[in-house]
Amino acid sequence: MPNETIISTLENNGIKATPNRILVLRSIMLSGRPLSLKDLETELQTLEKSSIFRVLSLLTENHILHTIEDGSGIVRYEICNARHVDIEDDIHAHFYCENCLKVYCLDSIHPSKVTLPDGFTTRSINYVFKGICPDCQTTT
Repeated sequence: MPNETIISTLENNGIKATPNRILVLRSIMLSGRPLSLKDLETELQTLEKSSIFRVLSLLTENHILHTIEDGSGIVRYEICNARHVDIEDDIHAHFYCENCLKVYCLDSIHPSKVTLPDGFTTRSINYVFKGICPDCQTTT
């Protein structure tokens, strides 16, 4: 992935393109799946955990990334498909493999909109299926 794409993504969202931010965002963009802080720490051994976390926090606050809580106690990060005004603009399901512990985006599955009772405000929505992924099924 060209640095220009990553830099323009950052700058279009009002974020200065520093080397750490470029490295973290590139890793997530190229991963093809949501990554945890630990995944990124393993991949980006030249960066300290605290530096990676600060970048993840900044990118999440600026809606470049969103978080997924898969029920395992691990927060994972992935690219937002669009800079959304409404939280429901980027909703899709995820699959958590109970064998290899990877999380996969199921972009083709868009859960139906749910209307909450008056007085409730949605801040995040999480649809996670759990089971065994195709790779793990063929190896067992």
